[in-house]
Amino acid sequence: MSSAEADPLSPDGVFELLSNHRRRMVLYYLRTNGGAVDVQELATEIAAMENDVPADELTSQQRKRVYVSLYQTHLPKMAEMNTIEYDKDGGTVRLADRADDIDEYLTTEDRPTYPWRFHYLLLTVIGATALSLSALSAPVFGAVPLPVLGVAIVVVFSLSVVWQYWQAQNRTEPVPVELSRYDQ
Repeated sequence: MSSAEADPLSPDGVFELLSNHRRRMVLYYLRTNGGAVDVQELATEIAAMENDVPADELTSQQRKRVYVSLYQTHLPKMAEMNTIEYDKDGGTVRLADRADDIDEYLTTEDRPTYPWRFHYLLLTVIGATALSLSALSAPVFGAVPLPVLGVAIVVVFSLSVVWQYWQAQNRTEPVPVELSRYDQ
């Protein structure tokens, strides 16, 4: 590893890299899809994002415009800065370790999410307490048969799992501010 690869990117280098929306989109796409990606696929996905259409509705001109700019300009520049590994002959791109140097300059998710860990911890504590009080025949809880209370606790946990799954499936992630097209 050369010293250029070992040294973190300077703020100027990071801002130069992020100054173009297509380079930001490359980073976004590689981070969200992981692994190596074919340059053609990358160009198609970025063109679809730029034109706000599904990939199968892109024109060849829209696809070509993005491909050419990635191939000739953006991917070589990103590879030169060691933020991606670009195999020009093989036509593949992947994030390099140095891409992590950029993270401190990007926004983070400030939107609060539901505290599911706390939710399940609270359900566990309430359920265990209710079962204990029922087993000890405490007032009110002693009147509820233990199997009925056990089934009620299982139903509450099951409903929580279904609700959490439904929310995860229907969540739409906002496009990060880094993908804004300020340079046009």
